[in-house]
Amino acid sequence: MAKVEIMSPVDVAWLSMEEPTNLMMVNAVITFDRPLDMARVRQVLEYRWLCYERFRQRVVRPPVPLLRPYWQDDPHFDLALHLQHIALPAPGDRAALQNMVSDLMSTPLDFSRPPWKFYVIDNYGDGCAVMARTHHCLADGMALVAVLLAMTDFYPDAPLTPGAPVEGLSGDGLLGGWRREVGNTVGLARSLAGRAVGGARAVVGDADHAVALGEQSAGYGLAAGRLLARSADPRTRLKGKLGVMKRAAWSEPFPLNDVKLIKNALGGTINDVLVTAVAGGLRRYLVAAGDDVGNANNGGLEIRAALPVNLRDDADNGKLGNKFGLVFLTLPIYIEEPLMRLAEVRRRMLELKRSAEAPVTLGILGAMGLGTDAFREFVVRTLEPKATVVLTNVPGPPIPLYLAGQRIQELMFWVPQAGRLGVGISILSYAGNIHLGIATDAGLVPDPERVLAGVHEELARLKVLAKAVQS
Repeated sequence: MAKVEIMSPVDVAWLSMEEPTNLMMVNAVITFDRPLDMARVRQVLEYRWLCYERFRQRVVRPPVPLLRPYWQDDPHFDLALHLQHIALPAPGDRAALQNMVSDLMSTPLDFSRPPWKFYVIDNYGDGCAVMARTHHCLADGMALVAVLLAMTDFYPDAPLTPGAPVEGLSGDGLLGGWRREVGNTVGLARSLAGRAVGGARAVVGDADHAVALGEQSAGYGLAAGRLLARSADPRTRLKGKLGVMKRAAWSEPFPLNDVKLIKNALGGTINDVLVTAVAGGLRRYLVAAGDDVGNANNGGLEIRAALPVNLRDDADNGKLGNKFGLVFLTLPIYIEEPLMRLAEVRRRMLELKRSAEAPVTLGILGAMGLGTDAFREFVVRTLEPKATVVLTNVPGPPIPLYLAGQRIQELMFWVPQAGRLGVGISILSYAGNIHLGIATDAGLVPDPERVLAGVHEELARLKVLAKAVQS
């Protein structure tokens, strides 16, 4: 008899938010300078991905109302149905790959099977790319990044040994783990995976500390009240009715050392600097389109970004599923001068560290999973107006990694824009570089690469100021 496991309420919430115009997928793209061997890719998936039972299970929705969906072993599971080998018209460049990724990102998965799929895409220059698509009901982006990193090696001819579910999602003890396990490829990959997920807490500081401060100051009830009473974001070209087609883009990497130079000279954290640049990039995009963003004297434009916060504890290590909350950061789009914008972002980020919003939103997601369809729609419609973009920042591995024998050149991922938002911006560090990605609704933002260009211009501008301060 097939194994059955009732889906958690939070995972049900992410499953229930699936719509044709807003697919609840975590998408990742990995690029290589050389082609991959498909036989070895299959082995990596068999040994290090399918060691999780969940990836062999499909979603079953009971016919009885109010009964939660459950996971059931797929009796006809076939890896060949989840690994597809395709190609760009040769020779494909970044624009061609982005177009293909955009098309795939707009396509729903087949829920008669386990809801994930990998594409190996040939003819990307002299190499190839891999796109991984995983439904959010399987796990949140932080856990999935950890699993993806645990599939990697530290040198090209590393022995392919069976893996085990990722341990250490809290990310503690990276340096100690590095020294102890430097000869253990799989173990070290797990340590780096833990760092990537645990590091996501840095988006707004340590989650446990944020919870403790939130309980002491505002409390969960007050935080929930403030969240629900918050006014709607202003209508801009970034926000509106969604269509089926999405657009994905990612930029050339930006050196992590340059970001460290900026934060050391101008103050704040790496995350403060990156959020400041994102706000500046969005401002540049809107101004170039002819929109009036105002200024501090006339009620200038501000929009909110929903930021995920990891709420996993030690008991959640090595597990899939969803355990994160959201906080809402108000971006000062109206501030043109970068130093003033950085100072304001720093102030607002410090305020968020004293907020209990993250555990409150996790509780709301759990309630959605236990409620009726009408209740879930009510919650989505209540929260939808309160933000414009989703913004994620995950510190990844500091050294180059190899997948299926080939060195990974670039890493990028996107989480879904929950709440029917039309813009998602992702930041991921890898091997000494910052990688910026964006996913948008094609009808709202058909040219997302222009937003990323603006973010790069803002980072370059901050770098000039940082060097001037140091000289």
